[in-house]
Amino acid sequence: MAEVATLAGVSSQTVSRVANNKDNVDSATRAKVLSAMQELGYRPNTAARALVTGRFGALGVVSFDVGWHGNARTLAAIADAAREADFSVNFMGVRAQTEAAVRHAFRHLMLQSVDGIVLIESQMLDTPSLQLPPAMPVVVADGDTGHRYPHVDFDQAHGAHSVVAHLLGLGHRTVWHLAGPPDSFAAGRRAEAWRRTLTDAGAPVPPLVHGDWSAESGYRAGLGLARRPEVTAVFAANDQMALGLMRALHESGRDIPGDISVAGFDDIAEAAYLHPPLTTVHQDFEVVGRHCVALLLDQIEGRTGGPTTRAVEPVLVVRSSTAPPRPGAAS
Repeated sequence: MAEVATLAGVSSQTVSRVANNKDNVDSATRAKVLSAMQELGYRPNTAARALVTGRFGALGVVSFDVGWHGNARTLAAIADAAREADFSVNFMGVRAQTEAAVRHAFRHLMLQSVDGIVLIESQMLDTPSLQLPPAMPVVVADGDTGHRYPHVDFDQAHGAHSVVAHLLGLGHRTVWHLAGPPDSFAAGRRAEAWRRTLTDAGAPVPPLVHGDWSAESGYRAGLGLARRPEVTAVFAANDQMALGLMRALHESGRDIPGDISVAGFDDIAEAAYLHPPLTTVHQDFEVVGRHCVALLLDQIEGRTGGPTTRAVEPVLVVRSSTAPPRPGAAS
């Protein structure tokens, strides 16, 4: 730091202010200091900085099934928002939703010296025996908090309701549902809203069909649904399963949307370019990332009194994969 100060022609205190991203340094001086840092290969000592500031400048993220679109997009959005706040992100993937796996992930991240942790899509937090470190700021994204932690929640029920109401409004007598895995919080919320919307409308509730979020599982389910003449509308719990479902229907000679309307959930980038373009529910993952980081920073910086729940409302995007049933179609 002394060498940087000498090269830049400033005091060591000024170098410290720049290194700690303080705003009481004018732009010309900051530029000189940054140039000297680059020339000398200076890197701040994060351990020493943590002793002074009480922060490590890193956030942890724990997620299940990060290979699936929603969780991956949420992780990317949190990383973007953290970077804007001058934090790095350390990620820990967990394969199974068990207490031991969650505790291990938290211990691992705490050894990496993070200031707070986001837990994505978990149903474990309402388990009384699951005790997370009390001193660690925690925010839950799209999971069951058991009212114990601040959380950011996609309004899964609203999104699913809007799809089912749209299909019923087109004249379909009922709507079949290709649900996600039984152990998924998001899948459970979507399936519950699907069932409730049909019941409230006085529509028959067909048997639930489960997939695993993958296009392959959607394809397998679609082969079975294509053989049922009473099926005129299907709501898939995510767009990947809808993609597989649509292929199975095409191969089985069922026209979309002439014979069967198909809707998905997530609005992946490819949804608008499927054949036909997919009606789906758009989720704003960027907003989720900003909310997660903001709630963590509130805890890290000791700000209290603000809202500890942030809801993000999804939006139905209607495209040409849904249409009224053909006159006289079985349903």
